[in-house]
Amino acid sequence: MLAHCLGKNRSYLYAWGDQQLDSTVCAKFETLIEKHLSDYPIAYLLGSQGFWSLDLKVTEDVLIPRPETELLVELALDKIKHLRSPSILDLGTGSGAIALALASERSDANIIATDYSAKALAVAKENAQCNGIQNVHFIESNWFDKIKPQVFDIIVSNPPYIPEKDPHLNQSIRYEPRQALVSGKQGLDDIYSILQNALSYLKNNAWILLEHGYDQGESVPNIMKQVGLQEVACIKDYNENNRLSIAKKG
Repeated sequence: MLAHCLGKNRSYLYAWGDQQLDSTVCAKFETLIEKHLSDYPIAYLLGSQGFWSLDLKVTEDVLIPRPETELLVELALDKIKHLRSPSILDLGTGSGAIALALASERSDANIIATDYSAKALAVAKENAQCNGIQNVHFIESNWFDKIKPQVFDIIVSNPPYIPEKDPHLNQSIRYEPRQALVSGKQGLDDIYSILQNALSYLKNNAWILLEHGYDQGESVPNIMKQVGLQEVACIKDYNENNRLSIAKKG
């Protein structure tokens, strides 16, 4: 936060540790500290968050990208590594983190990124422009509603998956957009909606990857099996928590 107030990087603080701060910088720094003491996220205070190899703008209109979600990007890249010009659909893109990370690694990919929120899409489009990414097409859509009939090589999503009465909603995430967090009594409403329609938008042998809660490692794969998806698996993150489920259209 101090580096942000100075307009410098962190290494500057170590190199010039004896520098005296002027009153304007001190006042700005103290304001940020006071706000952060209420659990207000640092990413929102700074207006940016690193994800994959990108620096992304974040506002209260989008979720703050988490390091755990990089696992979804990693697995998606592996699933499409043998394909030329793969077609990718990112549902609920928010800041654009997943779509832009994939685009940064696969400039030949044709990517559609959707979000229900026009404000979130404005942030995602700005992030694409600032990072020089041109192969992502953004669409305002409630999941598949505005996606014309077509099929993709892979569908990825980090949808809302928190139950509406989850106590975690009283913590720092309370500052993040509720519609991007909460999904019914069990946190599965949006995941169920996505999976009910996914087969119609997947090519044969194409994959869908969904991030979900650590306690949904059985329920999400079960829904995948119920809708007719195959080769279903739940993947743990680097902290050994159930983090995402993957499945294939046979």
